Amino acid sequence: MTDAPLIAILDDEPEIRRLLASALEEAGFRTQCFARATEFEAALRRIQPDACLIDLGLPDRDGLALVHRLACETGAAIIIISGRAQVQDRVTGLELGADDYIIKPFEPAEVVARIRARLRKPAREAAGERKLIRFAGWTVDFERYALTSPEGEENPISHAEAEVLRLFLDNPRRLISRAQMLESLGGSAGDSFDRAMDVRISRLRTKLGEDPKSPRLIKTIYGAGYIFLAEPA
Repeated sequence: MTDAPLIAILDDEPEIRRLLASALEEAGFRTQCFARATEFEAALRRIQPDACLIDLGLPDRDGLALVHRLACETGAAIIIISGRAQVQDRVTGLELGADDYIIKPFEPAEVVARIRARLRKPAREAAGERKLIRFAGWTVDFERYALTSPEGEENPISHAEAEVLRLFLDNPRRLISRAQMLESLGGSAGDSFDRAMDVRISRLRTKLGEDPKSPRLIKTIYGAGYIFLAEPA
């Protein structure tokens, strides 16, 4: 079990924490639970979770601000679990760097499946995937979750952005459909997944300095998908 992925659970409801921890541990994961953001942030100095389940309604911290910090500073997969069901709440969470958004009430089996989908990347890297790739003057470090520009400026990328960029670099100059993205990246088909992909690609374009009206690297083929126009070196 010491090699099993570690899942951090941050929720102020004890029953939710117990429910999630029980389902995840039964599925072979390790868990560590927190009721407050301050406890969770202090623990991050000594632990490195593979994924974080974050409730937005925290008693001592704005959950969205915490999600944004995690996306900028860690390589952990971030999944929001919240009772906020409005579309704008989901969009905001994804825009701030979350990988996924699950609405309460939920089925524990669904949470386990979503985490497994998000953690496919480390398994692929263990099989020999490159961690440092150069393309069109840029360098991406998938181990450090860092993107370096041709001018040498380094910026962090989130786990979600790294997943999409890896998919593009694995399939250069080939059309990648929404169905292929769903199969490769995991998630649930529908408007929520499409919106999540739109947000991730928009963030990637911004970090790659793309002109929104005429992107050079990530081309949208309307009604079909995307094409990445740079060859990895």
